[in-house]
Amino acid sequence: MKKYLFVILAMVTCAVHAQVSVEASIDNIEMLVGQQAHVTLKAVAKENSKVEFPSFQPSQYVTPGIEVLNCQPQEDKKTDNGFVEKSMVYTLTSFDDTLYYIPPMTVKVDGKPYQTKSLALKVLTIEVDTTHVEQFFPPKGVQENPFLWSEWSLIFWLSVLLLIVSVITYYLYVRLRDNKPIITHIRIVKKLLPHQKALKEIEQIKADKMVTSENPKEYYTKLTDTLRKYIEERYGFNAMEMTSSEIIEKLMATQDQKSLDELRHLFTTADLVKFAKYSTLINENDMNLVSAIDFINQTKLENVPTEETIKPQLSEEDQHSVKTRRLLKMFISALLVISVALLVYVVWSIIELIK
Repeated sequence: MKKYLFVILAMVTCAVHAQVSVEASIDNIEMLVGQQAHVTLKAVAKENSKVEFPSFQPSQYVTPGIEVLNCQPQEDKKTDNGFVEKSMVYTLTSFDDTLYYIPPMTVKVDGKPYQTKSLALKVLTIEVDTTHVEQFFPPKGVQENPFLWSEWSLIFWLSVLLLIVSVITYYLYVRLRDNKPIITHIRIVKKLLPHQKALKEIEQIKADKMVTSENPKEYYTKLTDTLRKYIEERYGFNAMEMTSSEIIEKLMATQDQKSLDELRHLFTTADLVKFAKYSTLINENDMNLVSAIDFINQTKLENVPTEETIKPQLSEEDQHSVKTRRLLKMFISALLVISVALLVYVVWSIIELIK
């Protein structure tokens, strides 16, 4: 029984080894001196088998006269029945013209050596016809330069200067483009005259029914504040910070006594209400309101322009930005003029030299 098992095992082992194959091929059996040829070694073995190809260092000889330049492993290719084809490409060269015999190479698969077939490589030289010597020409002499550096040096340096100026001009242009201009708009607005604003506020007091309000202090505060603002804008003194008597004294030089008496009575009543908790009647409130309207109508100025021109005030940073843009524009313009002049001169000089 053991004898049969040994025979079967031996047969299986032989079958497995019989399926391992190695081969060598060359892409060209002839080449000129110094050219290259490629030898490819292929080994077909089980996927998990260890395959060792011959290893050569650069400039090492496979055989005397044939030099190895490079060893390049190739990508594995799967075949049938779980086998893999592994390959290695060797780049060879030679500098002696003769027919070379490349001996078989040894490839190890799982430690067992397998030899490839031998190859041949013929190295050829270029034939030289020595019978027609007249067809060979000696080296040519040094050609004289048709241009002298002394003639072109000025043009060269001016061209360099032109390039530098162009780069600076472009850089400044980019700075100018990124530095956004400050656009200011002069606005013309319509303004209300002092008496128009005062009468408008009094109309609002009437609309809020503050005359009949149970809070006379609020009514007289708003009424007198309206008058103070009107007097301040109409006569140009700070009536908001003055007492009632000081306002009357200021107005005595410009107004008639009757209108000032009515205004004095209105301010006196307002002071009593605000500071002495004086209670007023509705008809008294109405009378003071009429007195305020009469005073405004008697003192108003109508022939005054109602439009005001507003010019925006630039900050220090904005003024600096405007100045910078102006300088950049001037500098860019000057550089453009210089660039054009240099370009014209360089082109003209080249044309003159070529002639």
